[in-house]
Amino acid sequence: MNIPVNRPSVGQEELRGVEEVFKTGWLGMGSVVFEFENLLKKYLGARNVIAVNTGTSALHIALYSMGIKSGDEVILPSLTFASSPQAVLMCAAKVVFCDIEEDTLNMCVADVKKKITRKTKAIMPVHYSGLPCDMNSILALAKKHGLRVVEDAAHAFGSIYNGKKIGSFGDATCFSFDPIKLITCGEGGAVVTDDDTLAEKIVRKRILGIDKDTYNRYKHKRNWFYEVRELGYRYHMSNINAAIGIAQMDKIEGFLKRKREISAMYDEGLKDVKMIGLIKKDYADVAPFNYIIKVKGNKRDELMTFLHDKGVDTGVHYIPNHTQPFFKQHRTSLPKTEKIAGQILTLPLYCDMTDKDVGHVVSSIREFFNP
Repeated sequence: MNIPVNRPSVGQEELRGVEEVFKTGWLGMGSVVFEFENLLKKYLGARNVIAVNTGTSALHIALYSMGIKSGDEVILPSLTFASSPQAVLMCAAKVVFCDIEEDTLNMCVADVKKKITRKTKAIMPVHYSGLPCDMNSILALAKKHGLRVVEDAAHAFGSIYNGKKIGSFGDATCFSFDPIKLITCGEGGAVVTDDDTLAEKIVRKRILGIDKDTYNRYKHKRNWFYEVRELGYRYHMSNINAAIGIAQMDKIEGFLKRKREISAMYDEGLKDVKMIGLIKKDYADVAPFNYIIKVKGNKRDELMTFLHDKGVDTGVHYIPNHTQPFFKQHRTSLPKTEKIAGQILTLPLYCDMTDKDVGHVVSSIREFFNP
């Protein structure tokens, strides 16, 4: 059996939570979702948390609720999952891709400065692999130009920047709780914001523009009356997904500890492999989402094949979006991104991975470079 790149860590606690929801008969959005939101508020130190059905929905509804529209531009890195730019396009706005820093793989603030025009309305930093972006510089730049900041923190739940958890810096921070994130809801996401007015808009828009004053019908009071105030979407989270998330929140410190241990083992085991470049992180502040290495000498694809034959699955996170067919009208020259794209390789990293598994991955890589 191969060692997978990622795998959720779920057990009887999650099953019991789902079973309790089934017993109530209230499977959609209800009190369990609100309980999950309150847990997230406490953990993140956040003013407002709105749970939604996916991380992509979180990005879209945050941008949409800010009024991002046709004719507007949003700057974001190309080295991210396709959901990031697609959320911009869902608002009919223009995607403007920026380059990255080679040492962190996060957005290059200097390139963001060059991309700002009179049409720019927002910046979307992506905290790649859990490593926070240079938020001080990004926020200062946004303030100077009157721009909104929507953080794509799909990789960074639990990460810390300047002593505070990611989730309290930009106008809105968007998380993902899909099956391979630090915690999972099966599928899910959340928007975090200190802006009460923005939060109210998002609350309405996540369920078809229904005014929040009618939400008592989602608290086991089946009032028949409701008012649709504006355009919205069916983006709300279900009690089933929230129950899984609540059980996962009880385990988060153990998850963080284990993923940091595995990452440190990789660092130690690969630090002297000359053909491998490591991304340096302070694991005290980083919640590792995945473990990325940079393979030099055009050997990345050969290494992938070799590891597969050794029973080790790997991945590439990500194929830059500006090279994808769907985004051809947004193509631009991003030298650092294009260079890194041919080097990056994602190694297995998940909480149930054993020390023996990690050792096998490391020894296999070392064998490839030193047969």
